[in-house]
Amino acid sequence: MKASQEFLTELESLLVEYENEVNKSLADGYLKKSTARTYLLHANNFVKWCNGNFVPGGTNMPTK
Repeated sequence: MKASQEFLTELESLLVEYENEVNKSLADGYLKKSTARTYLLHANNFVKWCNGNFVPGGTNMPTK
């Protein structure tokens, strides 16, 4: 884990709020589906990274 549990709890709450805003913008026609998907993917990956569950480029790294 790269961050404290208190921070992660707040971050996950903010992620839900962000997802709601992105989905509203999608529903209102301000975002294309692919753009919304990209926004959400990267935001979720950041939260996973903070939790210690994601490594950027990890799928392309050689196995040990």
